Amino acid sequence: MKPTTSRSLVFAFVVAAFASGGSLAGRAEQTAPASEVLTALLTEVRGLREAMEQMASAGPRVQLALGRLQLQEQRITTLVRRLDDVRASLAQSRKEFEPLDRHVKGLTEGLRQEPNDPDFQRDRGNQIKEAKAELARISAEVQRLSAEETLLVQDIAAEQNRWNDFNQRLDELERALGRR
Repeated sequence: MKPTTSRSLVFAFVVAAFASGGSLAGRAEQTAPASEVLTALLTEVRGLREAMEQMASAGPRVQLALGRLQLQEQRITTLVRRLDDVRASLAQSRKEFEPLDRHVKGLTEGLRQEPNDPDFQRDRGNQIKEAKAELARISAEVQRLSAEETLLVQDIAAEQNRWNDFNQRLDELERALGRR
């Protein structure tokens, strides 16, 4: 062989040896970071799975809380309507009570002014009796409606407190979902 050819072969052999040695060293270096990358990816996948499970469980909780909130709103609306009806009835009963009370007082005063006529006194006495019975009925209705109004106001306040509780739960769920 010629010296230049053997030198070329030796040079090629050295280059090949360095290249293969370098690639083995490179593979060893790549193996270490690859296992770190796989560990990091596994951790990330586990975190994503946990987040997905939390989101999946949050959906039904949010729907349930919204349903309860809507029920509370319906209850409050129903109670407010009933309160409006009771207040209208109460105003009407009070409106009927005052003129009837004045009428009874007028009849009683008229009876005192005509004490000598027995027929007049008997007729006036019957009128007073009927008017007082109607006055007692209206008075009882006013008291019943006033008591019902008080109970409805209390029920509305209690239902509004429950509504506020559900609304706060929804706010908490919203904040919890917003953190993710």
